[in-house]
This record gives sequence, C-alpha cells and structure tokens, in this order.
Amino acid sequence: MLKRVFVAPDPGRTRLRFATRAVLGIGLAVVACGLLGHSLVGAVTGGLAALLALFTVTDATVRGQALTTALLPVVGVPVLTAAAELHDHPVARDLTFLAVVGAGVYARRWGPRGHSLGVFAFMTFFIAQFLRATPGQLPELYAAVLLSVAAAAAVRFGVWCYERRLPVPPAVVPPGGTGLARVTTRQAVQATAGAAFALVVGQLVSGQRWYWAVGATWWIFVNTTSRGETLVRGFRRVLGTVLGIGLALLVAVPVHGAAIPTALITAVCVFGIFYTAAVSYTWMMLSVTLLAGLLYGALDMLTPGLLAVRLVETGVGALGAVLAVLFVLPVTTHAVTDAWIQRALRCVHACTAAAAARLGGADADPARHVAELEQLLARVRLAVAPLVHPLNPMLGRKRRARRVLGLLDDCAREIRGLVAVAADPEASHDARLAAACWRVEGAVEALVTGGGRGGAVGAAPAVAAVSGVSVVNPGPAGLAGSGGAARSGGSATVTAPGDSSVGAALAAPAAPEPLLPMGSAAAADSPVPAGAALPDAAHAPLPALTHLHGLERALAELAAPLRASSGSPLVGA
Repeated sequence: MLKRVFVAPDPGRTRLRFATRAVLGIGLAVVACGLLGHSLVGAVTGGLAALLALFTVTDATVRGQALTTALLPVVGVPVLTAAAELHDHPVARDLTFLAVVGAGVYARRWGPRGHSLGVFAFMTFFIAQFLRATPGQLPELYAAVLLSVAAAAAVRFGVWCYERRLPVPPAVVPPGGTGLARVTTRQAVQATAGAAFALVVGQLVSGQRWYWAVGATWWIFVNTTSRGETLVRGFRRVLGTVLGIGLALLVAVPVHGAAIPTALITAVCVFGIFYTAAVSYTWMMLSVTLLAGLLYGALDMLTPGLLAVRLVETGVGALGAVLAVLFVLPVTTHAVTDAWIQRALRCVHACTAAAAARLGGADADPARHVAELEQLLARVRLAVAPLVHPLNPMLGRKRRARRVLGLLDDCAREIRGLVAVAADPEASHDARLAAACWRVEGAVEALVTGGGRGGAVGAAPAVAAVSGVSVVNPGPAGLAGSGGAARSGGSATVTAPGDSSVGAALAAPAAPEPLLPMGSAAAADSPVPAGAALPDAAHAPLPALTHLHGLERALAELAAPLRASSGSPLVGA
C-alpha cells in the first residue's frame, strides 16, 4: 500500500500540482474568512466549501470547470438553507437529507458537471449537520461559501491553471439505458435505500453523530458502478477510517485544537487527500479521518470516545451500502466488466483502423483514439478491481483477471508505438504495413463478434464468453463506421446470461481455441491467421512490424481468457 502511493507514476507531476494547489486555495479561503471576521464555524464552512470546489469539479475543459464552479453555490445555498431551517424538525430533516442523496446520485447521468453539483449539494447538507448550523448562522455561512468558492476559483483559474497546458482528455460516456436499465438510476435508488438504513441505525448508535453513517454510505457509492466495486470501496473506507482514527489518537488528541499545530497538520491532511485520491482510497480516507479529528479538536469536541463513535458510524454506513448493492436493483460485476472490456477492444479496433488509414495516405488521426483507450483501460481496471483484490479468495479468477489486464496493457503499449510510427511521413504510404494493420483489426473484430476479416477465427462472441452476456452482432457497420472507428449507434445489444459470465471467462480453466493452427509456418513467427500474407521483414520498417507483431501476439493470447467457458460467474455476481 505504501509503494502504491509513493511509487505510483505521476506523469507531468499532475497529482503533485493538484495537491499543492489545493493547499494554496483552501488556505486562501480560510484566511479570507478570518480577515472578514468570520467565526470558527464560518471559517470551517468556507474551508470545506473550497475543498469541495477544488476536489469535485472534473470537467474536461477549463471553461467547463469554471462554469461548474460558478454553479456550486447555486445548488449549495438552497440546500444549506434547508438543512439549517430543518435543524429542529428531525423527521423533515431526515426525509430531505434522503432526497438530497437520491437526487445527488441521479445527477451523475449528466456527466462530470452533474456529479460535481450532486456531491456539493450532499456535502453542504452534511456540513450543516457537522457544524449544527442554525437559521441565525445562515448569513455568515452564505458569505463564507461564496467567498471561499471565489477564492478557490481565483487560485484554480487565475494563479495556477496548469490544465491550460494539458491536452483535453476524451470524454468517456458511461453505458446508457432508460429507466431502471440506466446505471445511475439504479444507483440513485440503491444509495437512497442504503442511506435510509444508515440514518436509522446511525441514530440508534448516536443521536448527534448519525450523519457520519449517511456520509459513509454516500461516499462509498462515488466512482463505483457494480456491487463488486462498491464492496471493495466499502472495505477500503473502513480500513482507512481505522488507520486514521489510530493516527488521530496519536496526533489530533494531544494537539487538541492548538492553533499553529492544527493549521500545519491540517495542511498536510489536505495535501494527502488530494495527492492520494487517484491511487489509494484507503490512504485518502486516512487523511480525511485525521482532518475530521483536527476539526473536532479546533471546535473543542474531540475525545477518544468521539473517534470510537465515528468508527462505528462508518461501519454502519458501509453495511448500509453493502446491503443496498446486494439486494436493491443489483448491478452485477460481470455485466459492468463485460461492457468496459468490449469498449476497450472496440477502441483498439478503432486505433488500428485509423493507423491503417494513416499508413494508406488518408488524413486520419489515430492519436485521439489512443487517449480514449487510456481512459477506457482505467475503467476496465476499476471494474476488475474486485477480482484482483488481495482478499479475493478465488485465486483462479484473480489470475485470469490479472492476465486480461496485462494483455490489454500490452495492446495499449503496442498501439501507442504503432501510432507513433504511423505519424512518421516516411512510413505513411507503406501498403504492407497497412495490410498488417487490417489483419490486426480483423483479429480484434473476431474477439468482439466472433467474425471478422483477415482469416481470424472464432465460433462464438469471445467477449460474451468472458462476460456472461449474449452479444448480438451489430455487423460491420456497427464496428467499422467511418474509418473503422466504432459508432455510437452501433453498440452491441446485451442481454442477461444463461450459463456464461465475465467472471466465468476469467475464472474457469479452459483450453482456448487458438487463432493459429498449431505447427503452422505462420504460427512459428507471428500470431497471425494461417495463410495470411506476411510483410517482407527485410524491406518493411522494423519498428512498425515489431509493434504489429506484439499487438497480434497479445490479441492471440487474449483469446484464452476471453473464450474460456464456465458456469461460475465473476466474483459470484
């Protein structure tokens, strides 16, 4: 776990900049509140509002980020008003809190902006409970929120807007659907049910700190889709809370609100939250728990007993989330894994098609597909995380999941190299390399649909065997589109499985159907279909052939875990 945080790659030192800027923005917000004479409650409210403004806004463009940041008070102020006005009306307060939970999760259907506004609305209500806000405090709290969001925006978009120099990442749209078939709709129902459980049981544990249970349920549902992802995130939240409470007993309790030590350690906690969020939810929760302890110390409320209550409430919230994802409109792990693996393979298809077009002299841009592939592989890793978790007892499935992830990473590496070669003007009109690209594209199409060009074989949809769903072949039009890129209207139709599953493909030992006849001359040198014409290695550019052969080899090896058959589903989903 230590290695994952401190040795994790940080290209362009983005995480370091993200965390450092957060410390500056939140510090500026708190100082501004203090200079205007706000009370400690107002300063804490402002600091947390700035933290949320810097942490939750994730639009792809700087302009989109600025607009979302400007909209935060629009949703936050009314929610803050409701929370304060209902302070002495517990039934109405609780029902309103649950409505905010459901609406906040449902808003994720509108992408990053909806997600950010939903999180800010929920956390505004949560902060009001944390600080026991009353109607008489509202003017000060309004001013603190507006001032702090403005201070955070000034740092983010004025003082240090490093995103302006970064390429705009592609937007990866989550799987759609209508009604309860849409994942965000199902999650909204699940989160509301889990929060209701956490609220009732949390109030039985503590009539004053019950909101920690609701908060735990809410944050466990953030950035998850399937029940496997939610279970893993719940475990990590509890583990991070346990470690954070231990550290708070050693640090926050002795400090007990002393101004200078509290300020310095709070800055370290803020840095830790932002720096570790992308690589370790456990470490992020450790920082969050220590930060909460420091704030309670500053408010003169911190005791070891209070930390114990927080741990119990976190456990209650995690239990509420677990029960919700298991029994309320469950979204299975194998269905989610299947959807993202299919999309990643189709993106490999699109990358190769664009590279082939570029090598053939067309004005194609395969680089944008490479960026999309990176985003899709990140989603695949998140979806498969329950399988590769250290506590997963199903070792066979764990090995298969790691094998699939490794081979998809190999595909991505070779694609990046191929695209770099395709950008070389001297290689852009080599017909033999273009033919090799089309053979690779045919192999990808065979993995996805069971058919394809270039002699690639496959009797059944490979991904369907992996994922536990039946896939209706959308045909070449659905896969190729313009320049071979997958079209939004050509996605496969997915239905519920009978015997096979995503986990089945990753779980069961099976003899894969080879893409090449054993002992064939082609198989001896390269994993291309038998009978396919090989480029003349003596005359073709070596880097391109190296990447193409590496890509073909990875695709051939993917056939084994993708075509394995088993009746046991992924992680029991």
